[in-house]
Amino acid sequence: MPTASGVPLRIAMAQINPVLGDLEGNSQLILGAVRQGLESDVDVILFSEMVLTGYPVEDLALRPAFQKASKQRLNQLAQEIEEIGGGEVLTLIGYLDQQQKPENALAAIYQGEVVGKYVKHHLPNYGVFDEFRNFGQGDKSLVIRLGSIDIALAICEDIWQEGGPVAILSRAKPGILLVANGSPFERDKDGVRLALAKKRVKQLGCPLVYLNMVGAQDDLVFDGGSFALNRDGELLARSEQFESSINIVDIECAVESGNPDLTLSKRQEKKRVEVKALIAPSLSDEEEIWQALVVGLRDYVRKNGFKSVALGLSGGIDSALTATLAVDALGSQGVYGLLMPSKYSSQHSVSDAKELAENLRIGYEIIEIAPIVDSFRSAIELSGLAEENIQARIRGSLLMGLSNQRGHLILATGNKSELAVGYSTLYGDAVGGFAPIKDIFKVDIWRLAKWRNSQAGIKGLIPSNSISKAPSAELSPGQKDSDSLPAYQLLDQILGLYIEKNVDATRIISFGFDKTLVDRVVAMVDKAEFKRRQYPPGPKVSPIAFGKDRRLPMTSRWRES
Repeated sequence: MPTASGVPLRIAMAQINPVLGDLEGNSQLILGAVRQGLESDVDVILFSEMVLTGYPVEDLALRPAFQKASKQRLNQLAQEIEEIGGGEVLTLIGYLDQQQKPENALAAIYQGEVVGKYVKHHLPNYGVFDEFRNFGQGDKSLVIRLGSIDIALAICEDIWQEGGPVAILSRAKPGILLVANGSPFERDKDGVRLALAKKRVKQLGCPLVYLNMVGAQDDLVFDGGSFALNRDGELLARSEQFESSINIVDIECAVESGNPDLTLSKRQEKKRVEVKALIAPSLSDEEEIWQALVVGLRDYVRKNGFKSVALGLSGGIDSALTATLAVDALGSQGVYGLLMPSKYSSQHSVSDAKELAENLRIGYEIIEIAPIVDSFRSAIELSGLAEENIQARIRGSLLMGLSNQRGHLILATGNKSELAVGYSTLYGDAVGGFAPIKDIFKVDIWRLAKWRNSQAGIKGLIPSNSISKAPSAELSPGQKDSDSLPAYQLLDQILGLYIEKNVDATRIISFGFDKTLVDRVVAMVDKAEFKRRQYPPGPKVSPIAFGKDRRLPMTSRWRES
């Protein structure tokens, strides 16, 4: 029944994890969510941006067959929703349409038909071809009147633009704004989204529902965290991050305040069982990053049809953290370790790696590589770094052989600090199909390891010695990372400024960093692009990730001075 503050609208926030290109599988996920919404007698079900196709589709959007299949499956889905009793529910589904150009569209389905669509005004370049950015409906918005409530639609970046869609919506004076999103995870982004949504609520004077995709696609992770705000900007509902869920929320909306583009009849109000919307607690920074890495790895493995992963266990912190992530993502039975000590490997390297494998309860084996190294040396005379790298490349070959023989996906264990300065061996430790920690600086590797151990009880999972000992590739007698690199605590500060904040070298020096050190670090970063181009993909968790957001020319004589 209407109240003094408006008319109640019951909305299902359908936060699901689609698989890109699996139109049939995604349709079944959508139908399952609709069934859940019907159990709570909802008025509207909102899905995420491009949920039918998966997102981002990149250049698949240019394929006529894919465009046609998306539109056909949407029309079929409209009929299937009617057949399961959802005809009187306004169902909003993101999909790929095509007119003069491909369209990132949000379909309005009612009574077994697609009754309208909203086309996104803005599209960022998340690996999506540039041409896809420029389509839209000009100054056209889409407002649907359902009964007496005017429902405005937007897609993701539309609400990030100060002009354009927001100005149009202000003139439309909607009763509520529903926003379908495919917003990738970045550290600290959740609070930014909420603050922006509150700003839009204040500008528009109406409630807002922000529905975000969940799951991972290639190197992007979508964290969900969908939420609903009332007209005062107060939080009414928030879904879990990194989990599929259907969250039902009742929102009081103002009535018939503008000129809608489409009017739909609404079934008669009837007494409904009261629902209590979930307000999920916020995650800590460490848990948020950990869950993003776990989801990124799990979805890459499962969506690509792998059954298991394998990695080299060195006894060091990077491989230890990667193995622990893999177990959290896939279970112990889905992870296999290979210990490959050389004559330069310390005893604790083997004992720490064995302790980790036993703590995680994963299968492992030990292959002594000294005889293989000796055989290699007898075939070709190498010295210095070239000789040291023989060991890394033998280990890489053994891992890839294991992958070919047993079908494991090999995990590369390099971190962002190493990738930044080129501290890796091509066809050695850089081999693999996925790199779970490639967007994590070394200082954060240690922080995450300590946090994960704190969640595992008194003993923890990662051996304390792996966390506390000095990092080393052990490619020569007594070698330490610090022989070639500045201390990570200092290095990562410079890398954070230069890479993630795009600060010039001269300004970094003005902050008090030694000029010789800054020049050295910047030169290492700029020269290592050719290595980064050949590194496996991995989940993006920072604002600027290698391969996704930052690409330098491999051939360039520009040097910062």
